[in-house]
Amino acid sequence: MPPNAEAFIRKHLRFNFIIGMFDGGFFGFGVGFASFAAVIPLFVHHLTDSALLVGLVPAVHNIGWQLPQLLTAGWMSGMKRYKPLVLLMTIHERVPYLGLAIVAFISPQVTKEVALALTFMMLVWQGFGAGLAANPWTSMVSKVMPVELHGTFFGTQSAAYNGMAGLSAILAGLILDKVAGPLNFSLCFALTFLWMAVSFVFLSQTREPESQPKEREQVSAFLKKSLAILRSDPNFRMFLFVRVLSQFAGMAFSFYIIYAVGRFGMSDAAASILVSLLLIGQIVLSPLMGRWGDHWSHRGVMALGALGASLSAFLAWFASSSEWFYAIFLLQAVATVAIWTIPLAFSVSFAEKPEDRPIYIGLANTIPAPATILAPVIGGWIADASGFHLMFILSAACGLLMAAALLKMKD
Repeated sequence: MPPNAEAFIRKHLRFNFIIGMFDGGFFGFGVGFASFAAVIPLFVHHLTDSALLVGLVPAVHNIGWQLPQLLTAGWMSGMKRYKPLVLLMTIHERVPYLGLAIVAFISPQVTKEVALALTFMMLVWQGFGAGLAANPWTSMVSKVMPVELHGTFFGTQSAAYNGMAGLSAILAGLILDKVAGPLNFSLCFALTFLWMAVSFVFLSQTREPESQPKEREQVSAFLKKSLAILRSDPNFRMFLFVRVLSQFAGMAFSFYIIYAVGRFGMSDAAASILVSLLLIGQIVLSPLMGRWGDHWSHRGVMALGALGASLSAFLAWFASSSEWFYAIFLLQAVATVAIWTIPLAFSVSFAEKPEDRPIYIGLANTIPAPATILAPVIGGWIADASGFHLMFILSAACGLLMAAALLKMKD
């Protein structure tokens, strides 16, 4: 990176940090109205009794977020600035919520099968839109933030995101409880789109310096470099294995709400309160775990999260009342930060040169992508065929295996 770019980054550091907090906060405020942990699964649950299809909700989002990231790394190889691509692609992760609002509004006039198909069309669009934006956004943030602040920024922005999402999740619970369906879901999805539009305005203000121009790599050269990284870096290969395991360690997460509603008669409003607790837990933990990762070890923080995932699934297996889920969701908060937030900084740390960061980011997310969709699908199939308890046990076992794999890695 040119010396003047480094000076630019330091000059605008405070501004970019604050803008990032507003962007993440308003994005989170929107997401809370359409949570993938509760609101969207509940909407799908009103359209179908299939646990498999309910489990597909977060799977579709996560696979869309992960799968395209290695592809976008190739596009980014010759770019002076990442921001234009970020702004173009992030439109596709925001507009689909307006589509979901329309689908919910018209759902009484169409069959459940049609409403379900349209819902998953919107979810696929949203998920892949997020994936197309993710690598350029992560690369842009890693560029405008000094390396010693990567974990701190991602953790603090995650706290802003989850804090605002926690507030809107409470409001979503009130809307779901007080407004007649399906207008309640339609209103929630429309509010998500509104606040994501506000977030977009702040994101567009990010100040990114230009990098030294270079020729865009051909596909063959890009793939050759990716394979060389995989062959020469056993520590990074172990990290990829951990990323795969993390999807199975978190396999039970998307079923906690459905299990609590079906097993203990929890109301939709109470489910939204639990989601709010999950998000509040992440508010507190994200900056602490991110800062801890910067100063101690991202690997160690991820191992603690793996143990949290395992323990949450064990408690769900033993739960005798809905009150157990307060502890379960707090442990899920620890695990979620470790599985999704900490790897943002950890994956970047493997790159010795800044220009290689998009490749590492892409590999770290695209390679585990099949596991992202398989894990909840397998979890839903097991829940339908053998009950939730077996699925909880398998999820807990994968959490323990993930922690063991992290202990074998080097910082």
